[in-house]
Amino acid sequence: MNRIFKYAFWKIKGTKVFALVGKSGTGKSFRSKMVAEEHNIDLIIDDGLLIKGDKMLAGKSAKQDHTFIAAVRTAVFDDEEHQKAVITALQKERYHRILIIGTSEKMVSKIASRLSIPQPEKIFHIEDIATKDEIDTAMRVRFTEGKHVIPVPSIEITRTSPKIVLDSMKVLFHPNKILPWKRTQVFEKTIVRPDFTRFSKTVISDAALTQMVVHCLDEFDQSIRVISLTSKVYDNGYSLSVKLRIPTSHMMKTSISELQEYISESLEKYGSIFIANVAIDMEEWN
Repeated sequence: MNRIFKYAFWKIKGTKVFALVGKSGTGKSFRSKMVAEEHNIDLIIDDGLLIKGDKMLAGKSAKQDHTFIAAVRTAVFDDEEHQKAVITALQKERYHRILIIGTSEKMVSKIASRLSIPQPEKIFHIEDIATKDEIDTAMRVRFTEGKHVIPVPSIEITRTSPKIVLDSMKVLFHPNKILPWKRTQVFEKTIVRPDFTRFSKTVISDAALTQMVVHCLDEFDQSIRVISLTSKVYDNGYSLSVKLRIPTSHMMKTSISELQEYISESLEKYGSIFIANVAIDMEEWN
């Protein structure tokens, strides 16, 4: 009954939730403002932040965290105080459309649930709004230079985390062909290098990788257990072999490919660790 009440409440209020989904480093944050402008979206939720225009209204950026694990938790609003701060800010704002950015549909769904807003009714995929060359370029910059983008002016970031700021950029958005009644917009974005990416040039131990995977899967499904992990390092990234224990009741619901994609994307996004492949061996338990 509570779920029905919430659904009716948001329908009456006229609130619509959108999502922008894509693999780590493909340029989602870079293009978020353009998507928002094109679809008259008032607010953006990106990597733990609630953003309105050029202002950070509430939250904390995962890119300000010092460790991979902390960044994962921040991005999905794992901390209750973090959740409450953003929910309180949302309640004070007058808005009709909000955009959630994430690496997967599961991630944006979890964020919506934790912030007590409706599930996304329309999902944009980065491949639909960026060319293959643009995506490849963005990924190359991410994994060779460890650079990330936060879609607000640099002054918003330097107030709290000046050390991670590398540069700023201005992007012109020409809506003439799509929205001829709107004039050209200039968006300023901040280029940062988070602390948790500065260790990406070193070889990471299996113990550290295991801990990272454990935390990733805890966000994915708390009933899944990591039994063991081994890795090999190649020129194109880490090759992981992971053995998991999964409840029998989950075996048909959770595909190997889904788990492989989730582990790979999480490690790439928050650890700047390029994953060449993930081999998974699943063991059932009742």
